[in-house]
Amino acid sequence: MAPVIDVAVIEDPEAAEVSLDPVRSRLLAELAEPGSATSLAGTLGLPRQNVNYHLKSLERHGLVELVEERKKGNMTERVVRATALSYVISPAALDGVQPDPSRAPDRLSARWLIAVAARAVRDVGQLVAGATKARKRLATFAMDGEIRFASAADRSAFAEELAASVTSLVSKYHDENAPRGRDHRLIVAVHPTLKDEVPIETASAPETSDGEGH
Repeated sequence: MAPVIDVAVIEDPEAAEVSLDPVRSRLLAELAEPGSATSLAGTLGLPRQNVNYHLKSLERHGLVELVEERKKGNMTERVVRATALSYVISPAALDGVQPDPSRAPDRLSARWLIAVAARAVRDVGQLVAGATKARKRLATFAMDGEIRFASAADRSAFAEELAASVTSLVSKYHDENAPRGRDHRLIVAVHPTLKDEVPIETASAPETSDGEGH
């Protein structure tokens, strides 16, 4: 049995629908550790038959897997666990309405940033699935951090310097004619940090080309 992964990307529309059911999403959370319909029924306060129905649906769509079967008298208790610790639904599950960054590229648009991020989830999810099937490690790199700007002017200046630096690096390392080269997608984003103690509707929105944060 394969080890539980940290994050799984759901691409199948039916699996996505199943995962969004409140009871089933709660079951997935509880099944970070193996459990049975009986044990989960006690935790959730639901009839065992009801829990078993939901577990079968989750297992049918690959969201939970069998760990072991235990004999209890004349019955067999099935112990299952979630196939991942957390799940992300890929835009691929939305098919024709998934975001397309090429429609209106605008580096100051928050909606364009969402489209770019959605594409990253879709593409990397598919790459991870392929790498897992081939039993190979996927080569990726990511940075995540926070920076506090004293003013909107400083933020704008930082964005310009960052763009210039990245452009310089791309020019240095990009080789259009490399016979064995492989294309990589580069994403750089800056957006306000979401603070739980600050209601979104009262937070001041920075100036952008479409009135959104970036």
